[in-house]
Amino acid sequence: MFNDDIITVLSTFSPLFSIKVWNYAQTLLTGAILCSNQRTVAAILRVMGLGKDKHFISYYRVLNRACWSGLQASKIMFGLLIMLVPASFPVIIGIDDTIERRKGKKIKAKGCYRDPVRSSQKYVVKCFGLKWISMMLIVLLPWSDHYWSLPFLTVLTPSESANKEAKRRHKTNIDWSIQMMKQVSRWVRITDHCIILIGDGGFSCIRLAHECIKTGVTLISRLRLDSRLYEFPGEQPPDKRGPKPQKGKRITKLEYLAGDYTNDSTQERKSWKSATVNWYGQGVKFIDYLTGVNLWHTSGEEPVPIRWVLVVDPEGKCRSEAFFSTDIELLPTKIVEYYVLRWNVEVTFEESRRHLGIETQRQWSDKAIQRTTPVLFGLYSIVCLIALRLSKSKELIPQATAWYQKQDVTFSDVLAYVRRHIWEGKYNISMNNSGYVLFHIHEWESLLEQLAAVD
Repeated sequence: MFNDDIITVLSTFSPLFSIKVWNYAQTLLTGAILCSNQRTVAAILRVMGLGKDKHFISYYRVLNRACWSGLQASKIMFGLLIMLVPASFPVIIGIDDTIERRKGKKIKAKGCYRDPVRSSQKYVVKCFGLKWISMMLIVLLPWSDHYWSLPFLTVLTPSESANKEAKRRHKTNIDWSIQMMKQVSRWVRITDHCIILIGDGGFSCIRLAHECIKTGVTLISRLRLDSRLYEFPGEQPPDKRGPKPQKGKRITKLEYLAGDYTNDSTQERKSWKSATVNWYGQGVKFIDYLTGVNLWHTSGEEPVPIRWVLVVDPEGKCRSEAFFSTDIELLPTKIVEYYVLRWNVEVTFEESRRHLGIETQRQWSDKAIQRTTPVLFGLYSIVCLIALRLSKSKELIPQATAWYQKQDVTFSDVLAYVRRHIWEGKYNISMNNSGYVLFHIHEWESLLEQLAAVD
């Protein structure tokens, strides 16, 4: 039924299941790829031609009862994806949280969160749903010039009220991020790769920075312009008693340094440097930046050494931003370019919702809820891995139209590419790049022979 390349990718997950459960799980995975709207089990059975199967309940049990480990599935997925990273390159991992809008009394882990899509700086919209934290490997794929974010580990973070009702200790986003980071570092330990963890301002935390340094992971994130930065402490006089100071004199706030840049006096800009960096949309941008190595400190935490980079747009189109890295030897331009790669995580979230039916599933049991969304995010990576193997024998080209001359391959092209190969294997037909069915002459002759036999 399937191409050998498709079987090769899917079969890597077969050790997680028993033989009987794997047959059902393989059907669900294939049907989830072929579905175009909702990703419910019922919709998957219909698209797979199993709408009249009386044992349909067995497919539901794969999600709500069967014994298999989602963590082990993430480990296998990460092992497949890390082979895409060249030996001399670091493992770049993007981390971010997203809200899955869901309602229902049976959904225990839901909470009321700020909707990041509908909210603005002045107007806040809240919604009920589930919060997920996802880690994605940021890599280059052969059919595209820009980086792709491929999910491999997604974790449900129950709300504080849900944990309180269940009498569990509440974990914040930082707690989950530290736990996930340590788990991934164990998976990478057997290789020679270094890890770079990239997160937005929500992951700009001293406690996370300390844990990353202990684990050997480089954390890159956004830094607030009013952050408290200090010089390193000097040597303590030998005749002075008491504990050694942890930090020295506080430096000028970054927001004041950015304000000084707007001064017309060239005297204020002598310490600034100019550079070009890879920017959003595969473009190049000219920036002026100021950098330094200092101690970052907040109350209740030990200071952590970081390299900070204050970036100003010479054209004045973008507001001033500051970024930091726990690797103080990293070049300032590299810190900015690595952080820009984080935007691909947002692209994956959007494309997963649009093409893989995130928020359309309708599971109500706790185990099914914890499994379904991570599987759908992982399906994004599975589709890319299948397309990567198939593209060795048949070129993957973007689907252009008369009104939209697309130049770059997007996930919709990759998904349509994989779907064509699945349909070809199932019905013994072939399709062109536009999706039109092409019947072969011998297939028409065989069909006529079957009709004649019926007569």
